[in-house]
Amino acid sequence: MSGLAGLLAGKVDPGVYRWHTELAAADLSESVAAAGWSLAQVSDVVETKDEVLGAIGTALGFPSHFGRNLDALWDCLRDVSAPTVLLWETWGAVAYASPEVFAKVLRVLRDRAAEISEDRPAFTVLLRGDGPEVAVADLG
Repeated sequence: MSGLAGLLAGKVDPGVYRWHTELAAADLSESVAAAGWSLAQVSDVVETKDEVLGAIGTALGFPSHFGRNLDALWDCLRDVSAPTVLLWETWGAVAYASPEVFAKVLRVLRDRAAEISEDRPAFTVLLRGDGPEVAVADLG
């Protein structure tokens, strides 16, 4: 079992992946929910650090006091209480416009995906859509 089904079944490790699929977001939402995961989606075009952090915070339902900095992102990601897939469809805009910002945000997302425990359920980021080459695996 591989790809999204493997991820949702716990056969593929959570992480940050490039995801090349034509699956509609509504169909993805059904699959994710059926597996007991939550789906968050960033589909707005964002190019600055503030925009990226705001879009991720909105998608994941962070509290209104979310500070829109990398430390606050880390803290709020650690509070995600259910297995979650973050579908980021417009990641290429910030990766092209602000590669340093993208690299820093990606590092925080990777670190959270790697931290799984009883208190920290699975967290995965799917980068879908056009963008530059990045050092992440494909999720079939």
